[in-house]
Amino acid sequence: MTQVVNVAAQAPQVQRNGGDLVVETLTALGAHTVFGIPGQHALGLFDALSRSSLHFVSSRVENNSAFAADGYSRATGEVGVLFLSTGPGALTALAGLQEAYATGVPMIVVASQIPLEGLGARRKGMLHQLDDQKASAANVTKSQRLIQHASGIPSAIQDAWTEAVSSPQGPVWLEVPQNVLLDPIFVPAVEDALAEPFDNPPRVELVREAVKWLSEAERPAIVAGGGVRRGQAETQLLAIAEKLNAPVICTPGGNGAFPWTHELSLQSWIEDRYVTEVLEDADVLVVIGSSLGEVSSNYFTMEPRGRIIQIDAEPRVLESNRPALGIRADAGQALSALDAALTDAHGERANWHGATPQSVVQETLAKVQARLDGQDLTLERTFMADIRAAVPAEMQTFWDMTISAYWGWSCWDSRDGEFHSAQGAGGLGYAFPAAIGAALGLRSQGKPARVLAVAGDGSSMYSIAELATAKQHNAPVTWLIVDDGGYGILREYMIDAFGKATHTELARPDFVALAQSFGVPAQRVTAADVGDALKAGFAADGPNVVVVETMLKMFGPTHLNL
Repeated sequence: MTQVVNVAAQAPQVQRNGGDLVVETLTALGAHTVFGIPGQHALGLFDALSRSSLHFVSSRVENNSAFAADGYSRATGEVGVLFLSTGPGALTALAGLQEAYATGVPMIVVASQIPLEGLGARRKGMLHQLDDQKASAANVTKSQRLIQHASGIPSAIQDAWTEAVSSPQGPVWLEVPQNVLLDPIFVPAVEDALAEPFDNPPRVELVREAVKWLSEAERPAIVAGGGVRRGQAETQLLAIAEKLNAPVICTPGGNGAFPWTHELSLQSWIEDRYVTEVLEDADVLVVIGSSLGEVSSNYFTMEPRGRIIQIDAEPRVLESNRPALGIRADAGQALSALDAALTDAHGERANWHGATPQSVVQETLAKVQARLDGQDLTLERTFMADIRAAVPAEMQTFWDMTISAYWGWSCWDSRDGEFHSAQGAGGLGYAFPAAIGAALGLRSQGKPARVLAVAGDGSSMYSIAELATAKQHNAPVTWLIVDDGGYGILREYMIDAFGKATHTELARPDFVALAQSFGVPAQRVTAADVGDALKAGFAADGPNVVVVETMLKMFGPTHLNL
């Protein structure tokens, strides 16, 4: 007689644990993709991933995992999720988190921790143990939480998600000890979770005062920072600029917040002295989502003679560099309130010493171009123009801290795409891993996924291992490496300051052969052929690399030629 075996009955029943609660809560909150690297104390997280619908992207260095989650969030508008292991893994990610924190990128960071019984100043001497791991993250995340019981996981993650998406947005750090992740639980599966951003409107009396100042202004001007983009306030900014008849300059973080070719657009020439003079001459300068920091104040040389209205969601930014009417609010909510209170008649007062704002903008941009014409910059200007011509209008681009990016800060018209750079914290190695995260996120949303990453040979070495990640996930990223044999921008800084450069020159690999060794197509071209090479890369499938050996230089340091 044949015995019938009930296979299902004999199959081992999976015992849910704290790791399951983590992935269930993230899924319920809307997460789709997780970045990171497995680690000993985090194995419960990764085992739970095998029972979830979350897509995991394993980078090769934790710092690059943080950059990838950052790029994913910027490109998709979703919250980036990062899994880190204890100690070295967690610490390695901090420089990447500094960029997300400085730029206001919403992220959930789940770091493992040693078992609860070992917590404390080296009580057990366990592998990877830190005296206080979350204290290490205090400078680069909005807040830090230690979860000590599995039942507290869903609420803690929901609260962290709410904080991450509330303005000012940013990364939030959670730690879960190894035993909390691994121990069996009786908590039911997470079915739903809700995390809505906190309301952050402007105070009505401050809006009223700002409208009074603007209604009396003859020469209003606007500085649009990254907060405008994060607050999705582009429409309100355009409406206000047109009502006030006010010239608008975008900072590097605000690139794309205002139409590049608009008759009131000073574009992004924030480091040009001619533009600085216009902002200094404004009788009311409206600064939105910017601290008027080093770059946006033209290296602290700008001396506004008029009054300043500063709007920012981060209270520490307000009046940090200049006295102002400080309005703590989300940029979108603040500009909506101003737009509702302003009338079209306010712009009738615009009078720049007998000139119209439009003519001031036109003349200023002409002066900028004339100054560039007076310098030997044909190579650089042609190079940037060829890249812009090759990049499709809707493509998102990611830029490392390299000379090309410094040019991009000022001259890049993002058109229908988005411009992303590491200008928040300025760490090297951002572009390529961020672009990988962006491309995978856009692809998961069914959107055009091809993105461009631009780096120098020095910064490329920070993220070269991620060629393996790009190949493994067939990420549609074209990586442009501008190889000038060293840290080009630091070379310029040192020559300008000391007459010579020291230790800026680098031995580097054959980037083409190295990429090909990972199975990633690559080619080396001259600067004159960069446009055609990029077009070919954009038309291909999966990752590819374009290497250009050329020595670019910056336009004249206008902040020194006062």
